[in-house]
Amino acid sequence: MQLHARRQLAAESIFSRMSRLAASHGAVNLGQGFPAGSPPAFLLEAARSALGTADQYTAPLGSPALRQALADDLAVDADDVVITCGATEALHVLADALYGAGDEVLMFEPVFDVYRPQAALSGAVPVLVPMTLDLSSGSGQWTPDLDALEGLITPRTRALLLNSPHNPTGHVFTRAELERVASLARRHDLWLISDEVYDELYYGDRPLSLRTLAPERTFTVGSAGKRLEATGWRVGWIVTPPGLAPEVAGLHQWATFCAPAPLQAAVAAALPLARQHGLYEQLRQAYGDRMRLLAAGLRELGFAVQEPGGTYFLTALAPGLDPFELVTHGGVAVIPGSAFYAEGAAPSGLIRLAFCKPQDEIERALQRLRTFLKA
Repeated sequence: MQLHARRQLAAESIFSRMSRLAASHGAVNLGQGFPAGSPPAFLLEAARSALGTADQYTAPLGSPALRQALADDLAVDADDVVITCGATEALHVLADALYGAGDEVLMFEPVFDVYRPQAALSGAVPVLVPMTLDLSSGSGQWTPDLDALEGLITPRTRALLLNSPHNPTGHVFTRAELERVASLARRHDLWLISDEVYDELYYGDRPLSLRTLAPERTFTVGSAGKRLEATGWRVGWIVTPPGLAPEVAGLHQWATFCAPAPLQAAVAAALPLARQHGLYEQLRQAYGDRMRLLAAGLRELGFAVQEPGGTYFLTALAPGLDPFELVTHGGVAVIPGSAFYAEGAAPSGLIRLAFCKPQDEIERALQRLRTFLKA
């Protein structure tokens, strides 16, 4: 007896592998993107208050309080909000809801690692749209190839999945880019999935939500873990086009039924407080400072650094650097750029580094990199 052939998709992710190697070798972990500190005190207090009062199932749609808090925060209708067990489950539910065997799903490469397996589990075919790295400006900038996107649409294309700010590149899609995406989706009658888990982590102009341009066909995915520095809480959400939330929640019920009730209550209480306390502004300032510290240190080492417009990741080109040698012998974990490519070849020496770590850890990582490269 053997497991189904889809077990091939069950291999350990590069992020889990690098975190495991970092722990076993005492490395500074700039690989997997999770903050090193505690969530804000007001969120923890809200969780303590919820225990003992919000301990039973909510409806699959989610708690009314959290759906309303998100509606107020995102300027959407609470009836169009579904609460999920993190953004990953939200994306999985949408894969089940929107495409199946023989369908094609467009996504941009370099591509976040969960997108392709989720499409494959639904029976669909992921079709990768290149993002180009223009090095003419020195360090380089990432740009989605929208001409290639248009050329890859076929009668089998069912949906387009994008994330902005984009992981791993940090690219924030411009209004012009999103308007062209929305126009193509209307012309070819495509669903749009907009992964916006980093919507409050940006370092220039605020990212534009795709749903504002195509509300009738856009599903927006969000994450309390990313917003509130609590990635292990696994509270996410979907904003659906009008009228579709009950059907999406109906599929969510067969996966996890509902997200943890006390954490839903805590997030509902914390979302308005995050605005009142200026949490997002504080995070943007702190992460922006750490990003510039890391970028400057990498440039001193001769790396070509692409500073992000959003997220807490940056990419860099370090030709000849072996990330597995670095974590085992240099004491620093990063993610090899090849992890984000399936069809195209990653640019030579591409790595992704997370700067959602304390300043002293980033400084220690840079010192270890210097020592490793000299050796």
